[in-house]
Amino acid sequence: MDGEVSEAIMFLRLIGVLLLMTPWTFNCVGQQEHSRESHRQAALAFEQAGKVAEAEAEWRSLLSSQPTNSETYAHLGLLEARQAHYKEAIALYRKALSLNPKMPSLRFNLGLSLFKSGDMRAAIEVFEPLLKSEPDSPEALRLVTLLGMAHYRMGDYAASVPYLEQASAANPGNLNFRMMLAQSFLRSKQYRSVLDIYREILTINSESAEADMVASEVNDEMKNDGEALAGFEAAVKADPAMSNVHFCFGYLLWKGLNFAEAESEFRSELANNPEHPFALAYLGDTEMRLDHFDAAVPYLERAVRIRPSIAIAHLDLGITYDGQGRKDDALRELKAAERLSPDAPSIHYRLGQFYESMDRKAEAKAEFDITRNLQQAKMRSFQVQMRQAEPKPAGQNVDIGPK
Repeated sequence: MDGEVSEAIMFLRLIGVLLLMTPWTFNCVGQQEHSRESHRQAALAFEQAGKVAEAEAEWRSLLSSQPTNSETYAHLGLLEARQAHYKEAIALYRKALSLNPKMPSLRFNLGLSLFKSGDMRAAIEVFEPLLKSEPDSPEALRLVTLLGMAHYRMGDYAASVPYLEQASAANPGNLNFRMMLAQSFLRSKQYRSVLDIYREILTINSESAEADMVASEVNDEMKNDGEALAGFEAAVKADPAMSNVHFCFGYLLWKGLNFAEAESEFRSELANNPEHPFALAYLGDTEMRLDHFDAAVPYLERAVRIRPSIAIAHLDLGITYDGQGRKDDALRELKAAERLSPDAPSIHYRLGQFYESMDRKAEAKAEFDITRNLQQAKMRSFQVQMRQAEPKPAGQNVDIGPK
């Protein structure tokens, strides 16, 4: 009996001890949770303020007490990505994904880091399932754009086309997308589609460097591949009444210095549309290059009446008026060309020659100085592009597009 009493007393004492410990235990757990939430809130605040080191320290502190916290790994990956440490970011994103495959935006961020690290194939493997699963999500257009650029950078031009078409349609003023799309069409031998994109580029800006780049690409292709020339001729013959088709093909011929053939195409465009300002302007320029100066003037004058913003028409009028002794008219047109295309060395050079002929030496010198500075700047830009185009050593990523 005494033994049973003793056991009962010991049991009651144990219950008492446990009851006494319970508030302390709950208090410890509560303090731990409070500490973790404090670190989390501090980390988020530092992250939002752009204080990377401080944010990382808070997330690392949180990770020490919660080594399986997927959110922590995801935010550490984000911090690494913001510092362009993409390999580190990729590892952290993959860890977070293994812990929580359904975390919002995690797969997109992983794909973006793969893309920026240069691993286009791996990025595509992430982005394509995302786009299929969420075709109407707010990120769908970004996914389309990134997929188009990833395929383009891999040299898979035919695959890039449908994505780049969507990106161009959604961003009608973005010439970079149209450039990539034009080159994708060209390299996958879809020549008629190149003409369509080329026409769109010229519609946005007839004097654009992008148009010149497409023309150069096409001319190179035409010189090196008879099939390409046949393709463009077939596109023109297939629908000779299509708006702009003769002008675009003529402009490519003009860029290749094939002036007789270009003249024929510009005239064909004007047969379709007598008020086509660019066909008028470039037909006038072609007549000048063929030494038909008097014949050029009516085309150039009509062009600037219809579209006063065509710089080449004003430049050519300035040159022809000067040759005819119409000095005031020549100066007006040359100044208009300079205003419309201030970065064109040829316009400043012509204006310098005009001032020199009028014995306005100070103004002539100023224009020649601008010409020289612009030419030097273009040469430096060309040299940079050439260096960027040089083959990279094995193992290096080659970046040929915007980030």
